[in-house]
Amino acid sequence: MPLFLDDDQETLVDTVRPFMAEQAPVSHLRRLRDADDPAGFSRDLWRQFGEMGFTGVLVDEADGGLGLGHVEAGIVLEEIGRNLTPSPFIGTAIGAVEALRHGDSGLKQAWLPGIVAGTSVAALAFDEAARHRPQSVALRAERHGNGFRLSGTKQFVPFGQEADLLIVSARTAGDAADENGVTLFALPRTVPGVSVEAHRLTDSSFAARIELDGVELDGGAVIGEVDDGRTVLTRVLACVRAGASSEMVGVAEGASAMTLDYIKQRKQFGRAIGSYQALQHRAAHLYSEMEIARAAVLKAQQSLDSGSKDADRDVSVAKAMSGMASGLAVREAVQMHGGIGMTDEYDVGFFMKRQRVLAELYGDSDFHADRLAQMAGY
Repeated sequence: MPLFLDDDQETLVDTVRPFMAEQAPVSHLRRLRDADDPAGFSRDLWRQFGEMGFTGVLVDEADGGLGLGHVEAGIVLEEIGRNLTPSPFIGTAIGAVEALRHGDSGLKQAWLPGIVAGTSVAALAFDEAARHRPQSVALRAERHGNGFRLSGTKQFVPFGQEADLLIVSARTAGDAADENGVTLFALPRTVPGVSVEAHRLTDSSFAARIELDGVELDGGAVIGEVDDGRTVLTRVLACVRAGASSEMVGVAEGASAMTLDYIKQRKQFGRAIGSYQALQHRAAHLYSEMEIARAAVLKAQQSLDSGSKDADRDVSVAKAMSGMASGLAVREAVQMHGGIGMTDEYDVGFFMKRQRVLAELYGDSDFHADRLAQMAGY
């Protein structure tokens, strides 16, 4: 499959790019941060996402969505990254939608209409330690009557304090590190026994620590099969990792565009600093790294959409490559801006902060490099 967008996908770019630039530029993030907004994103803007069809990009047409694929979702996320638009898009429009595909009709009817309309927010509660280690699941779900009782803690849940729906991985059999014995549950954040503590991250977004204390759910809350939730969890993680990779490419593009404009205008010794060969070499190197990362991300999205058996591998390649390339992009952006790049007056520092969070989200470059080595038998 060619690694470029088709005509319909280019048309989507022409729709999303001006919308994000006009409705949610970097100044939108700055306003939310300066106002110390407790949500970390705008509910009004999220509803606009729904009106534009963005939140339903992956939802089947039969359920009221657009019925498109991960390439199209990546187009939206790249523009979110380019403009540093705060939104729960990855967890809601990608992660939760993918998880709900494996739920019963009751779960879909309860949650998909709100997601499509941009009135509902979902969050993925998979991690329990300081670093991304989804293979370790200690939160317990014990049989209780016709349902389950959940107890335990989840950490680093993006926008968990604002979520209407939580997708939670829980241990229904075996020990914390066992491959089998994991089940996914969908539960409203407001059910009795759920407590949420929000923490502001370096990029001004929020992640929550969520404690479940004897939360009682009926059997309809189960996503997929009991004790076999690892299959669904692996698929959901692949999808959100590809999404985070797309957003990082957008962050890199936004930071690079701002930097190129700056070095064309900033003069030193009577010349634009962009005319110096040393900076031109660095800009050319960055461009080549970003193109490689962009191709890796598009390949991963195409693999997810086609159901390729190599999709999981391609996603780890994309997450590792986009993490390294975007990290280079934001470092170069700050350095080429010089001292002013370290001040709060210039927006370029916001790109570095967002990149740092995205790089850690769902596994950093080292995590995925190790994962690829294990897939290759090392």
